[in-house]
Amino acid sequence: MKKVFFKKDSYHTKENTPRVFLDRLMLNTRLYFVSKYCSIVLKSRSLALKGQYDAEAWALSSYDVFRLIEGCGGRFHITGLENLHRCQGPVVFVSNHMSTLETMVFPCIIAPLMKVTFVVKDSLVKHPFFGPIMRSRNPIVVSRSNSREDFQTVIKMGQKLLSEGTSIIIFPQSTRTVEFLPKEFNSLGVKLARNAKVQVIPVAIKTDFWGNDKYLKDLGPINRRKPIYMAFGEPLSINGSGKEDNEFIINFISSHLEKWKE
Repeated sequence: MKKVFFKKDSYHTKENTPRVFLDRLMLNTRLYFVSKYCSIVLKSRSLALKGQYDAEAWALSSYDVFRLIEGCGGRFHITGLENLHRCQGPVVFVSNHMSTLETMVFPCIIAPLMKVTFVVKDSLVKHPFFGPIMRSRNPIVVSRSNSREDFQTVIKMGQKLLSEGTSIIIFPQSTRTVEFLPKEFNSLGVKLARNAKVQVIPVAIKTDFWGNDKYLKDLGPINRRKPIYMAFGEPLSINGSGKEDNEFIINFISSHLEKWKE
């Protein structure tokens, strides 16, 4: 039995959560955060290369990153966790994509409750640092260079994984971005769910606490003044073409981002 880290309907970092001393010592830079994060990833990579990085190890390393973020001043506000427990089978999670943070933290929230994997770019599975970790999770790999081939890959592999009981996390945006542009949010996740006859869980996130670096995108700066928000919606059954359902997901994300404006 995997350990469930979040058992209540919501999670909010306690106001009096202390910062790690070494992080304070670094005078509000990202030095401690990046060094500790790299240490967690290297440990995970080593396990993956040994064939020992299973779903439980994935969730545990994800929770290590979660605690690191809190220890470096991050403040989480996660709602709708009860909706994960309402799932009667595998689902498609459809989320906006803002930073590395959601990729690293989603596993400790979702993986203890169900089998899950991501739709990822091929550059990630080929990456010398992250590649072994991501490959161990049997992701759906797309190129982002041929939309027709990517569509066919996601539909074919996605239906197979879902039929085997594995939920799928998909970011319909072409890249991470702080600004949410509905016109760039495609309906691939909805189409996959419709074809596989499973439900969708819409997810809205605001994770610009962890920025995207100009040169090393995954090791960007952190902004301790920015709260971290995640909202999981109710499981949604896809009707007809799914166009209205995709609009619902877009509105779900847009309305939460509007509410979370500083």
